[in-house]
Amino acid sequence: MFSPWYAWSGRRDPADNCCINVATYGPGGRFTMTDRGRDALRTTRDTLQVGPSRMHWDGRSLVIDIDEVSGLPVISRVRGTIKVTPRAITGVELPLAADGGHVWRPFAPVSDITVALEAKGWHWSGHGYFDANFGTRALEEDFDFWTWGRFPTSAGATCFYDAVRRDGSRFDTAIAFAPDGSARSAIAPPRTAFKRSLWQVKRETRSDPGTVPRQVLGMLDAPFYSRSAVRTRLNGETVTGVHEALDLARYRNPLVKAMLAFRVPRRRGWAEPGASR
Repeated sequence: MFSPWYAWSGRRDPADNCCINVATYGPGGRFTMTDRGRDALRTTRDTLQVGPSRMHWDGRSLVIDIDEVSGLPVISRVRGTIKVTPRAITGVELPLAADGGHVWRPFAPVSDITVALEAKGWHWSGHGYFDANFGTRALEEDFDFWTWGRFPTSAGATCFYDAVRRDGSRFDTAIAFAPDGSARSAIAPPRTAFKRSLWQVKRETRSDPGTVPRQVLGMLDAPFYSRSAVRTRLNGETVTGVHEALDLARYRNPLVKAMLAFRVPRRRGWAEPGASR
């Protein structure tokens, strides 16, 4: 949804602008997001392949085989396997627009993950998560700004979605997930602002009164987007989770899309290794 090439194409053929985006953080972190043409796309009931990388559901885990090249500022191979094993699969779908034009689908909000990439320090296991967004329109058509956060808790995980639509209306929701995948609406503490990102993207999330959230790990900074690990306090419990802030008013700016193209190269053609064309 953040491919400038897809936007410039008039959004006519999403299959012609596909990618598997990989980001690693910390020392030696890499970012890969290669926009590929429809020749690179292969799908079956259990497998999504885009060029040399693929995701496959084996009945118990989502196995993600990565073979990509990172973009600027450090160009190198990013290879290896990531496995996400859900504790449970939810049936939750949350419409973000009244007409269903945007939907959030948290498939597995409580999961286990193992990462084995071919680089020093890129092997670990821990707490994981898997969700998806679906839409029939561009996000910037309907929204000006949103924040999202997922915070592991002693009872499972809590997700917050807070958005400002272009008509000025707000969308605020909080959902608590148990390890068995069951979900319930949660009472959200107040929305609380905290320090802006390096690109001065506004940031806020939920926190108990008297607590100011703070970033404990920077993950991804862009002129319109921030992803970070944030520590806050929810209903008396100190938690650390992944937080995103998205400024879609900025993303509508054609200059921002042109800047993004340097991080998202376009590769139109693709052939399986050994195949003749």
